[in-house]
Amino acid sequence: MKYGIIPILCVGETLEQRESKIEKETVKNQVVKAFENIEPSDAVKIIVAYEPIWAIGTGKNATNEQVNEMASFIRKCISEIYDRELSEKVIIQYGGSVKAGNAKEILSQPDIDGALVGGASLKADEFLKIINYAR
Repeated sequence: MKYGIIPILCVGETLEQRESKIEKETVKNQVVKAFENIEPSDAVKIIVAYEPIWAIGTGKNATNEQVNEMASFIRKCISEIYDRELSEKVIIQYGGSVKAGNAKEILSQPDIDGALVGGASLKADEFLKIINYAR
């Protein structure tokens, strides 16, 4: 940040953590640790990407409800560190196997501000569809 680079903080849980019902505790710990000693003026510059580890490159996807619920929870964690107003300014994206086939639904979730696109960004036609859904 000191050199003008915008950090993207990726947080998420393993399948074992989700199945053990500790996904929120896991993600909260990651958020709290990452924002430790970050001034509010810098905190608003950080992009947070929810990337459930179990959905990266596996073809498995979190449901739209899971994505939105976790994004809302992340925003709540940030509001507990700072305040609600600041938390509303932080961009929260989803990054677990975003493709043209699921991007429209993911991007329509009220607590998702965008998508962190991986492999689909290498396929021009698919990436263009995702970009158009984001408009």
